Amino acid sequence: MATYTGGTGGRDARTTAADGGEGAPGGGEGIPGGAADGAEGAPGGGAEARGARRDEAVRAAVEQGLVGPDRPVAGLLDVAGVRAEAAALRAAFEAVTAPGTPVLHAFAVKATPLVPVLRLLHAQGVGAEVASPGELALARAAGVPASRIVLDSPAKTPAELREALALGVAVNADNPQELARLDALVRSAQPRSPLGLRVNPQVGGGSIGALSTATATSKFGVALRDEGAREWVVRAYLDRPWLTRLHTHSGSQGMPLELMARGVAEAYALAEEVNARAGRRQVDTLDIGGGLPVNFASDEQTPTYARYARLLARTVPGLFDGRYGLVTEFGRSLLAKQGLVLARVEYAKTAGGRAIAVTHAGVQVATRTVYAPGSWPLRMLAYDAKGRPKQGPDVVQDVAGPACFAGDLLAEGRALPRLEQGDHVAAPDTGAYYFAHHYGYNSLARPGVYGFGPDGAGGVRFVTVREPQTLDEIVAESGGGDATGLTDAF
Repeated sequence: MATYTGGTGGRDARTTAADGGEGAPGGGEGIPGGAADGAEGAPGGGAEARGARRDEAVRAAVEQGLVGPDRPVAGLLDVAGVRAEAAALRAAFEAVTAPGTPVLHAFAVKATPLVPVLRLLHAQGVGAEVASPGELALARAAGVPASRIVLDSPAKTPAELREALALGVAVNADNPQELARLDALVRSAQPRSPLGLRVNPQVGGGSIGALSTATATSKFGVALRDEGAREWVVRAYLDRPWLTRLHTHSGSQGMPLELMARGVAEAYALAEEVNARAGRRQVDTLDIGGGLPVNFASDEQTPTYARYARLLARTVPGLFDGRYGLVTEFGRSLLAKQGLVLARVEYAKTAGGRAIAVTHAGVQVATRTVYAPGSWPLRMLAYDAKGRPKQGPDVVQDVAGPACFAGDLLAEGRALPRLEQGDHVAAPDTGAYYFAHHYGYNSLARPGVYGFGPDGAGGVRFVTVREPQTLDEIVAESGGGDATGLTDAF
């Protein structure tokens, strides 16, 4: 594992926030970090502290050459911020949950599928929610035990189900046909895995339709309000004593908290009905999913886990009285504000009177923002050639990426101190669903990802989370080893 040590950082960066906020989107062992604990408002978790750590990391990354002429883009992760947010999540639910209640916070691996990140979260008491064989392999590689892994997916194969049951991983079946597969698999022996069923409460969607999982026609779960569906679900539990969990996920970016809470309330009411009909506490655990929105407009972490937990406690008080175990599946809200994309300005030009800063950060690291900028706007932070917050009057300009299509823009018409060749630009709030999700347009290389924390001597230390992709790796992943396959075969 490579390590880097650098100097101190600068002051808060100049920022121009894109529209965002609630309802809008917008390391492993040895990774350094700050305080191991930090709840809402605690050291490591506040906006001012986060901004100061970011500025220090940007300056150190430039000084140490993590970003420069030969390495023009990188992803940076704030380890102290990750630890603080994990602590805030735990504290928020501990504050409203009866003592002794089993609670598993399982990180949605799809948000940041990097093994060192999963290991860091595991060290902070956070498990893993996986939705593919690849994500399950990542969680296991990070050392997350099967007892702290939950498998969700609308398209599990028989092989995936067999593996999960053999390992003892919890499984939430998505639909009647999948439940029939589980019937066949558990017929011969009592399952080691906790097993549940996902239901769609059909409470409605948020401002981003593609992420709204509780609409009338969502592909996820058993549609609870469809004719006959609720009775079918109750019978499914009564006929299967081993079915002991109930899962719903109504949250998403752009979803009002009140609507998320309504979805959880629907699942709770269904669990109560199943248990009343069974005459016993058959459903013993409710998996309420995740989906807490992230504020992309500023450094403030809002809404907080504490606010959401308090809302749930008011809306569904029985959820927290100790009769049910609890599983959560937060992803974006844990990691988004802990990461940033840092890119060097390769060229500065003008077109039609508009200034354009051409960088190496574009669609390959910010796919959603480039293709759907109205739903996923990102803030842009300007830094000078030495990585210091850029000063000067604001100039309306575009921040462009390297891909060969006109719409490859991180920001369009944004007012920032004028970016010049050799300057740097950072896109904060990208710790989830951005640089960890490479899009191979133009065969652009995956950037390196580095965790940062204090070096113990007043500076910043970096460690490698993911190495930059090499050209040889691009060729190999693009069929280089089978170059003659088509010409020789036909």
